[in-house]
Amino acid sequence: MIQTRGLAYRYTGTDAGGALHFPDVDLAKGAVLLLSGPSGCGKSTWLALVAGLMPPTAGTLEVAGQPLQALRSVAADAWRAGAIGFLPQKLHLSAALTVQQNLAMAQWAAGQPEDTHAIATALAALGVAELAHRKPAQLSGGQAQRVALARAVLQQPRVLLADEPTASLDDEAAADAVGLLLATARTHGATLVIATHDARVAALIPPQIGGQIGFQSLHLLRKQLLKA
Repeated sequence: MIQTRGLAYRYTGTDAGGALHFPDVDLAKGAVLLLSGPSGCGKSTWLALVAGLMPPTAGTLEVAGQPLQALRSVAADAWRAGAIGFLPQKLHLSAALTVQQNLAMAQWAAGQPEDTHAIATALAALGVAELAHRKPAQLSGGQAQRVALARAVLQQPRVLLADEPTASLDDEAAADAVGLLLATARTHGATLVIATHDARVAALIPPQIGGQIGFQSLHLLRKQLLKA
């Protein structure tokens, strides 16, 4: 489902010594990857590459059967809308829109008309159907995260990416957040990647999920990524 070989990225304006070089990954359909490491080690960059938000500087990257080097601009946007669900650390719910309208934006981004039944189903699956007509300011932090997760899986993505989903959460809320991600990915048959520097997360993933090993681990370090 996700395969990388010699993946690297260099930000504009930096020399070759500033390139981020990532270990190779082979992640099967329905698997879970815990992407860990300190701030600044490249976790968010790796997620952006896998989501097709920017092309790698070097190496190959295939996600859900699609070589991402072949995608550019409009084609990349269309592929991402159908294949990738993304739960960002900052949830980016539009304050001016209702919950239902925020989810409808994901459908519009995929070039589809608003499907109120699909929206209601996604919200109900995450226990927040009654919030459809509220605005983000009227939601608790946990409710907002569930709404953002419903938006992420609305298009039945094959890959679900979560960036620091337990940041600033207490132990109970962190356990709820991780459990919700695992259950949602399993329901949709999606491959799940959790990027985090939170040491608690590994202990919150069961040793086995559906008879499979609970998760694979990819730990990034600055000294491993910054090559002279």
